[in-house]
Amino acid sequence: MSDAAEASDPFGTSALRAAVIAAWRDSPTRLREDCATEADLVRAGYRDRLLTELAQNAADAAAKSGAHGRLVVRLDGRTLHISNTGAPLELSGVHALTALRASAKANPATSVGRFGVGFTAVLSVSDEIEVRSTTGSLLFSRENTWVALRDNAIEVPNTAEQFAPPVLRLAWPISTSPADGDTEVVLRLRDGIDEQALLAGMRAEAVDLLLELPALHSIRIGDDELTSTAIDLGATDPERTGLRELRICGQDIGHRVWWEYRTARARWLLPVRNGRPVAAAPDVLRAPTRSDEELSLPALLIADIPMQPDRRRLLPGARLTELASGYGDFARALPSRDRLTLVPAPGFARGEADGLLREALVRELRSQSWLPVETGPSGAPAFDFDDPESLWAEPLPDSAALGPAVAREHAAAESAEFESRLPARGAAATAVPTRASVFAGLTAELAGLIDDVVGPLVIPELSGRAHSEALGVLDVHRLGLARLAELSGGLERSPQWWYSLYAALESFVVDPLTAEELGALAVPLADGRLVTGPRTVVLDDRLEDPIPVHWARLVHPEAAHPLLARLGARTATAEDLLSDPGLRAELEDQPGDPDTADAVLRLAANADPLALPSWLGIIELPDSSGGLLPADELLLPGAPLRDLLVEDSPFGTAAKDLVEGYGIAALRAVGVGWDFSVVVEEDPTGPDHHLDDEDRWWASLSEDPPELAAVRDLDLVAESAWQEALRQLASGERTRRLLADRDGYTAWWLRRHARIDGTVLGLLRHPADTEFAGLLPEFAAPGLGRHDVDALRSVLANPDALTEELATALLAALADPAKAPSPEVISRTHARLAAAVAADLFDLADLDLPVRVRALSGAVVDPADAFVLDQPWFGLALPADRLVVGNIETAPALATLLDLPLVSESVTAEVIGTGRRTTWSAEPLGVVLRQLFTLPAQHGDLVVHDDLRIRLRGGVAGTVDVPWWWDGATTHIRISRSRD
Repeated sequence: MSDAAEASDPFGTSALRAAVIAAWRDSPTRLREDCATEADLVRAGYRDRLLTELAQNAADAAAKSGAHGRLVVRLDGRTLHISNTGAPLELSGVHALTALRASAKANPATSVGRFGVGFTAVLSVSDEIEVRSTTGSLLFSRENTWVALRDNAIEVPNTAEQFAPPVLRLAWPISTSPADGDTEVVLRLRDGIDEQALLAGMRAEAVDLLLELPALHSIRIGDDELTSTAIDLGATDPERTGLRELRICGQDIGHRVWWEYRTARARWLLPVRNGRPVAAAPDVLRAPTRSDEELSLPALLIADIPMQPDRRRLLPGARLTELASGYGDFARALPSRDRLTLVPAPGFARGEADGLLREALVRELRSQSWLPVETGPSGAPAFDFDDPESLWAEPLPDSAALGPAVAREHAAAESAEFESRLPARGAAATAVPTRASVFAGLTAELAGLIDDVVGPLVIPELSGRAHSEALGVLDVHRLGLARLAELSGGLERSPQWWYSLYAALESFVVDPLTAEELGALAVPLADGRLVTGPRTVVLDDRLEDPIPVHWARLVHPEAAHPLLARLGARTATAEDLLSDPGLRAELEDQPGDPDTADAVLRLAANADPLALPSWLGIIELPDSSGGLLPADELLLPGAPLRDLLVEDSPFGTAAKDLVEGYGIAALRAVGVGWDFSVVVEEDPTGPDHHLDDEDRWWASLSEDPPELAAVRDLDLVAESAWQEALRQLASGERTRRLLADRDGYTAWWLRRHARIDGTVLGLLRHPADTEFAGLLPEFAAPGLGRHDVDALRSVLANPDALTEELATALLAALADPAKAPSPEVISRTHARLAAAVAADLFDLADLDLPVRVRALSGAVVDPADAFVLDQPWFGLALPADRLVVGNIETAPALATLLDLPLVSESVTAEVIGTGRRTTWSAEPLGVVLRQLFTLPAQHGDLVVHDDLRIRLRGGVAGTVDVPWWWDGATTHIRISRSRD
């Protein structure tokens, strides 16, 4: 070829055309194959990648020249011009353009390359393409290709109308130079191509291309120009080493920002909104430009990965998971509060590639140390390398004060502890997620307190509800209130630290469930102990002047936060502290301890004495002789109780200085006597309260009482003093109510043991009670008012609850001729005695039967002459002084009690005369009698007699006139008729 020919055809296209035409001529199928290949590439692999492929070529040219790449797209009528700066067209590129199965790229599977098969994308819009460059220009034309086929007599398949020859196999040199840039591609658009829609689509792709192709710094499409700039964030902030900020600006889009991080084989991009990175929307794998492999990752991925020739799908066997390597470093380069943005959200993968990448990224994040956690000892300031002692909660000890051996051991331990607390210089604290813990809603205050208690603790900024899903993906251990409470046990902290902890936890206790979770929270006590559970402690709610209390679980005053009350801690009043079981145990062990006595009496001076337990009386206090006696064995000077007691009572007198030092109210509250003392115990289990005859009272109960409340020392009252003693009992606020409890110990004891004029109270009747009038003496106490006497009703004889003693007394009174009860009292008393026998209230063998019995007439008769009335009509026939009457229903029980016969079993009766037979309903008198006496309807016959006489036999003999008689089912009535 001549020099002139070389100048007009610098790339030797004529030889290339000759070779292609020879191949088509020699192999009839080669032309068809090239046609099919080019058509397939246009219809499938590169159908929508026009700007993408040309931009890749522009990026390669810029990279090769080392200049900032610039791509310009402009429309001139129906001609589209795409120009770029950078290395111009070379011979290898021409060969690549004209070879459908070859590429000029050094590694076409893994790099962008220069003029590969992707250039086929231009055929999607044009059949006439010019490639203009500063080193030479080319023309590709379908029309010229037709001419070459005809000129070389190459047979085409089928018919000309159905056959479209390949365009990019034959190139012709042209002399036109690029109008802009170093290389320009000119496309004459086919009919049917919407040029404005084509430009709009290119504008939409431009931003992505600037991201994907860093060699390009600007893309101009028509009048719109987009530019890309990058800033190395690590240059100003060492913690962001490797992080770059990409900013793309344009007239229509304003500016968009991404943060980029490069690993060995990938570029990761996070969109930035308002200065903070956000998760990217679902995207595709970019290798480097967009493929068809859908992804749902939080960051855009631009990867160096083998792709199929059309760069839409991964090559089989591509090592996709290796792209995750370094992703944890990307997370560590982000600001602490934004790092969880990189965690893939739970969900279904969008394809196989997406699934593999998601799993690989999660594995990478779980195994690397990047998650921001709290640092340093809790509550300590940031470490100052110039002040090592800032690591220690307390000053370092002076080694000079220690012995040589101890000092060496101490120094070694001190050094190890120092190193363990020393943070890395200039490095933020991070942890492997699977070794870290998160407390939902963590506050800065709480974090500063518990960071060294729970190990690596996720910072508060990442502990909110919005981050829980991401932390769950990372398998970060969830720390709850219950676990935190469990870990608090055994901590050695100051009371002020505990107060701060409770204050920091208060906002988390929002309902009973969260309060329950803190049930095992540790609480420091005033005595230095640490106990588990706020419900087991008490808060001090006493006087302003603190009183030392060492027996109760009293919260240290400097740790007493209101949260403890919400968690179940009791507010300790003086009454609470004096009722504490710990105090009882201490008094039982050391009843005479002066410190305990001082605290108890000072508390008692401000307590409600009615709310204090009776066991406080075991505390030993000084008496007037200088010795110690239990408080409940001491009396105050001038106590009115002293005059009621027997001469040898064991009571001492409280020391004068004790009374002056603490006051009468305090001493009475703990059991020092003034009047009668009361023993009180909830849920008593047996007769172990040192009460007189307590065993017998307890045995009389059907079940254990829920509470024992009883007056003490009743057995020490002198018999001559009972009238005054009863007055004091009835007038005392605490003792008066005990008198009203008929089944209680106090009333029970008084009924059996207290005596007025030699008679026990239980055998005296209340003045208003006439049930046993004439039989039992009336209670009389001149010194007691009516109100006080009424208060004693429960300790007097009770007609509704006969005891064995009362029954014996009533039987004796009934047999006493000196008594004059009325027939009604006699009958009711017999009825109550019989009812008690029928109910088995006492054993008959224990009763002493009198030798005489009381008849209905009031006469005291020999039992041999008496009958128990069990059929009322016999009462009309027998004399009243031979009948013992109670209730007809309990007559057999009365006969058993008195060992008397029933009248119906000892006496028989026969009606004399026949009378006139009629019925109740036919006899006017029968109707009147039923209305008068409200008798029930009568059944059987009614016999009316003018004179009704009965003949008696057996225990009583003779005849007697009666007004009425009943014989089997027949009733006999006497009706006296007047005669003229």
